[in-house]
Amino acid sequence: MLLVFFLAAALWGIGWMAGVSRTARSASVAVLLLGVLTAQLILPYGHPLREATGGSAAIWLILGGFAVLVLLYSRMLKLLRARAVLTQDKEQTMASDQFSETELERYARHIVLRELGGPGQKRLKKARVLVIGAGGLGAPALQYLAAAGVGTIGVIDDDVVENANLQRQVIHRDTDIGIPKVFSAQQAMESQNPNVVVRPYHRRLTEEIASDLFDEYDLILDGTDNFETRYLANRTAVARGKPLISGALSQWEGQLSVFNPAESGPCYQCIFPEAPAAGLAPSCAEAGVIGPLPGVVGSMMAVEAIKVITGAGQPLVGEMLIYDALYGESRKIALSKRADCPICAAVTT
Repeated sequence: MLLVFFLAAALWGIGWMAGVSRTARSASVAVLLLGVLTAQLILPYGHPLREATGGSAAIWLILGGFAVLVLLYSRMLKLLRARAVLTQDKEQTMASDQFSETELERYARHIVLRELGGPGQKRLKKARVLVIGAGGLGAPALQYLAAAGVGTIGVIDDDVVENANLQRQVIHRDTDIGIPKVFSAQQAMESQNPNVVVRPYHRRLTEEIASDLFDEYDLILDGTDNFETRYLANRTAVARGKPLISGALSQWEGQLSVFNPAESGPCYQCIFPEAPAAGLAPSCAEAGVIGPLPGVVGSMMAVEAIKVITGAGQPLVGEMLIYDALYGESRKIALSKRADCPICAAVTT
């Protein structure tokens, strides 16, 4: 065995002194070890060459397997580092005030809007928005935020694409069935607009991670379909001083509002102090939902996000917009802050 290690070291050293690349040196050592292993497998027991190189193939198989694992681990680390550097460089580029010619042409219809203009588009480019849920509401919101040029978009969801999702969650495709929704959405968004950074989090939003995650973003969109996550998102958004855009769906009706007690108006729990009893607010899977409705309400959420980021118009703070698709009607109702709200009562505006 010592002879083999000596020969391997000699090959490596000679190659290094001759200026041979690291890959070529590794290949020469690999050929040597492959030859030794072949000799161990082919030559009979007691053969001088076999004895001189260890006497058994087992030890070389173990060493070879260990070497392969080390190489694979090293390669994986390099790929992860390269991806991290690429993402960091891309985010730094996104943070720049400068637009490429492609971006100027792409966002021209925004830039000519009096309420947005170039300054508004710059704010969108620098903005960091987190979308909770890549389902019915998240799908259109994510698509339009990416199309609008929001610089960094996070999406958190622990679900995978299912066949039953495709009737309304149009960011996903039939070929995406079985893929985590965050990765399917990421692929669609980056294909639509390579100038944005998409951060997928394939996990459920929990109390343990919510605060740190929200701190990385300027604005939160909640497109979830369960009250536990909605209340958690509201608590965390209020605690971290982040505006929260919340939407909900049921059959033919959708609603949305902007909750930002740090500026004015109530929080989500002011309006819904407690989750409804089981059966009173059935999910879309239980009650059904017309396919285009999530697209309408999710797109409205994206509009509200753009307004909050750029300061255009009047966001739905202290108001709830209700859209009735069955009769083609919409109405707004005023929302009031509760003085005894356990979440936002102590927040001063």
